[in-house]
Amino acid sequence: MTVSLALLLLGVIAAVAAPRLMSRADWRDREPVVALWVWQCVVAAVLLCFALSMTFSAAAAWQAVRGQVFASAPHGVMEAYALAAYGPWSAVIAVLLACGGAWTAAMLVREIRRAHVGRRQRRAELLVRSPLMPGEEPGSDRLVVLEGERPDVWWLPGAAPQLAITTAALQRLKGRQLDAVLAHEQGHARARHDWLLHCASALAIGFPQIPVFAAFRDEMHRLVELAADDVASRRFGRLTIALALVELNEDRGVFGPCATPDAELPQRVHRLLSAAPRLTAGRRLRLTAAASFVPVVPLLVAFVPGLRALG
Repeated sequence: MTVSLALLLLGVIAAVAAPRLMSRADWRDREPVVALWVWQCVVAAVLLCFALSMTFSAAAAWQAVRGQVFASAPHGVMEAYALAAYGPWSAVIAVLLACGGAWTAAMLVREIRRAHVGRRQRRAELLVRSPLMPGEEPGSDRLVVLEGERPDVWWLPGAAPQLAITTAALQRLKGRQLDAVLAHEQGHARARHDWLLHCASALAIGFPQIPVFAAFRDEMHRLVELAADDVASRRFGRLTIALALVELNEDRGVFGPCATPDAELPQRVHRLLSAAPRLTAGRRLRLTAAASFVPVVPLLVAFVPGLRALG
């Protein structure tokens, strides 16, 4: 089997098997930051498999590409890949994978533009609800208090990030609960979770039939909230942030028997109150190291023939 087909097959297997393997892991909710890293490494490995497969297929199909790919390779390396034996399907595979890459880039650009437009609209609405005073600069205040009957808190990312909170939320949150909610939102901002969500959404929208990308998007939305909950709980305690979540959302019906768009909120509260023990530092390190090795596997598959030729 040629290197190109081996990489393509490896990418397909990883795209199908990874969501099933991750769904069986019982440590994801206990270590959301590690789970976020594992997911990113898996998706990076899948994309790397497809990119390398496209490169070798294009090199086999067209002499110009072959000359660029192996321009600085020592003598005998290009012959080790037996590009002439790839057959006429190499051009088809290269074109299909190149179209997939272009489509991924287009979806990412569209997602970023959509997020930028959404942020601009929310900031305009913010100015309408909280107009600037004479001499006040836009975005000078990181915390904006709005009149509102619905308790709500949200973070506006961007060059001048701001945290908006309604007066109803201020009335409901007691003592350190407000500080815990602010720490939760600041946890999102420091970890740049918005960029992670944009990339996950772009892949899922661009390739809805690929299981790993759909699972990646769903898990990112869930895990970033768990990670931000942990940031707040480490500073103010699990009970404080759990009570704050209840105060902010109890009027929305999320804790009732009927399904709602925020159905994961009761699970987050239960997780905080149950206080499951974290993994040991050694196991966290092993999981992180193993996940970091996953994107290296496609590189090993790609470079093994050349290394053997040099040996």
